[in-house]
Amino acid sequence: MSWQTILAIGSGGFIGAISRAYLNGLINRNLPHDLPFGTLGVNIIGSLILGVLFALFTYTQFFSTPLKSFLSTGIMGALTTYSTFALETFWLLNQGSFLLGGLNIFLNVFCTVFAAGSGFKLFEYLLK
Repeated sequence: MSWQTILAIGSGGFIGAISRAYLNGLINRNLPHDLPFGTLGVNIIGSLILGVLFALFTYTQFFSTPLKSFLSTGIMGALTTYSTFALETFWLLNQGSFLLGGLNIFLNVFCTVFAAGSGFKLFEYLLK
């Protein structure tokens, strides 16, 4: 891996992590919840954007390897968060909230896969 790609990933990670903290807080402040909607929201948004990016990467030649890494591994990798989803789900289950824990698992898995696929397919259609 080149130093340009490493720098691109680190720079993107900085932007993605700050974006995640901001969006997570914004969502949690504006949605009364028992479920961790902030994490769900950033995971869905990030999955949709990553699907769009990969369609663009697949059907265009505009992106260099460092730029692809900056956008996907850097920004989107830091924006989305599997580990926080896992820990929040554990907390729900550990508190005996099996319905909410199961719902959190379902929503994170289903919605993020649906968002990623929708973003990819939409832009695949637009770019063909």
